[in-house]
Amino acid sequence: MNRYYKTGEFAKMASLSIRTIRYYDEIGLLKPTKVLENGYRLYDDKDFMKLQKIIALKSLGFSLEDIFTMTVDDDYISLKDTLLLQEKMIDSKIRSLELQKSSLQSTMKSIDSKKVDWVNIFHDIQFKSMENELVEQYKNANNVDIRIKLHEKYATNPVHWFNWLYDLYDINRKDKILEVGCGNGELWARNKLISKNVTLTDISSGMLEDTKNRLGNKFKYVTCDCIHLPFEDNTFDKVIANHVLFYVSDLNQAIKEINRVLKPGGKLYASAYGSTHMKEITELVKEFDPRITLSNITLYDQFGLDNGIDYLSKVFHHVETVKYDDYLYVTDYNDLIYYMLSCHGNQSEYLLKDFDRFSSFIKKKVSDGIKITKDAGVFICTKS
Repeated sequence: MNRYYKTGEFAKMASLSIRTIRYYDEIGLLKPTKVLENGYRLYDDKDFMKLQKIIALKSLGFSLEDIFTMTVDDDYISLKDTLLLQEKMIDSKIRSLELQKSSLQSTMKSIDSKKVDWVNIFHDIQFKSMENELVEQYKNANNVDIRIKLHEKYATNPVHWFNWLYDLYDINRKDKILEVGCGNGELWARNKLISKNVTLTDISSGMLEDTKNRLGNKFKYVTCDCIHLPFEDNTFDKVIANHVLFYVSDLNQAIKEINRVLKPGGKLYASAYGSTHMKEITELVKEFDPRITLSNITLYDQFGLDNGIDYLSKVFHHVETVKYDDYLYVTDYNDLIYYMLSCHGNQSEYLLKDFDRFSSFIKKKVSDGIKITKDAGVFICTKS
């Protein structure tokens, strides 16, 4: 039999104030399972489990908007996931404190020898940012996972995107391969590795460490930004940039760097989106509230199928475009909502304040299923 708790009891169980519980109810973060006719609000054990997730995520530095997104669906993040994340954060703090202690000891020796290394003195500023980086990394990784799941569940092309890409790369055993911005390593997790000489890079050391834990030691891992690649000229036969170039801070420099590390006759495979990619999702949120923007930057304007060749042809003498033929047919409105909440725009500012109405709006729109356009492809560039 399900047990219910009044607001006061519920707050006491979690060592929180009644005001906090009421605030979570007010903003829609944690609503009671039942509301009686006399106004009493009743919570159950399932609500308490969700509250524990909220408390854990808040203690790790996630905003309430982030937590709303992460807890709107019970399958998104489990209580065990939050505990594992706390454990990882503690490990990160331990490493930070050990480095900070080492830096302080080094500084004291420098002071004693009257040779002060001011760089080491201010190292602790970097240590403080490590926790924030871990939070951002976890949030981004989970958001990417949500978007991947939507494509996997509703794609109509029987050949998966990453399998299609791998076949396109035409990898042989002798190839020296570099992937810039490898993310979670999904490309390699889905395909049997042929070449024994693959280097994976990412700007996030935390993301790269997770990828290494996932894929193992058969790859080389290097933390770097693709505008400054720490490799010799003419090193690689193939460079892969899967949905990466629209994020770089200096696109022209990144393309020059990739060209530099490629061998003569080597190829760059750079995937991108077109202007109609997932347009129906944008149209839906705009219809609900025109102020909503699902991305802080329009990726295909930065580097897309419509303008990418203009950037690439400045450096590469031959560039061709290959399109991936696919679309989504979404039948569960919840999956669409989770996708929208996972985006990098301002949607949380408007959707979370009126989530029930937004949820009803999307449910009605998707009642008979909805077709979502996919506009993606790859530039194949050959170095002269």
